Amino acid sequence: MNLKALIVEDEANSREILRNYLSKYCADVTIKGEAASIQEAIELIKKNELDLIFLDVEMPYGNAFDLLEQLPERTFETVFVTAYNQYAIDALNNHAAYYLMKPINIDELIKAVDYVAEIKSKEDALVGKVLHPKLPQVEGKITLPQLDGFQVLNVADILYCKADDNYTEIYLENKRILVSKTLKYFEEALSQFPFARIHKSYLVNVNEVVKYKKGKGGSVVVSNGKELSVSASKKKDLLAYF
Repeated sequence: MNLKALIVEDEANSREILRNYLSKYCADVTIKGEAASIQEAIELIKKNELDLIFLDVEMPYGNAFDLLEQLPERTFETVFVTAYNQYAIDALNNHAAYYLMKPINIDELIKAVDYVAEIKSKEDALVGKVLHPKLPQVEGKITLPQLDGFQVLNVADILYCKADDNYTEIYLENKRILVSKTLKYFEEALSQFPFARIHKSYLVNVNEVVKYKKGKGGSVVVSNGKELSVSASKKKDLLAYF
């Protein structure tokens, strides 16, 4: 799959290095432009349909996160390229598909491009399709600990689970249950069923997904109409269900 890309980097030498690496090792990437500032980047983004942006964190008159804040609706994936590892958490929270450290490791660059290409290919293949999860709905029950004992739920009735610090909110069609267990606990407890961890905060019943939306990391809509964010790093795993 050909990826239309933009390089956003204030240092000319760094832009040249990345451009040359992409030309030599990532033949499926077409560079549609280069920007040395946030404003230049925004102008190019508005003029081009992009699949991928290579984005340096620190730039004159702002940073990468200032740029992304001005683009709340976006369909491209973002690969951060920086000399500073302290931005990794912020990059994750801004739905980065990949985080590359300078000096750029060629193998890591190839992995980043391949990851984005796979996501985009799967998204395109699913457009206009009737979605049928590969895993059938499995009958089963789960116990939820409570102060006076436990509650028994049919696994199929759970739409999604949401993290709330050391608690988890269990969402049914018309009900929410707060349980004093972490989301990680339920991820493991429901591992034999078609539940996908789509975000640090969400575990979703794949059979209840009725819509997938591109943008940022992406999002899904479940059967009760609730829209849930999908982290870019989790998108590949989610799409594999369909």
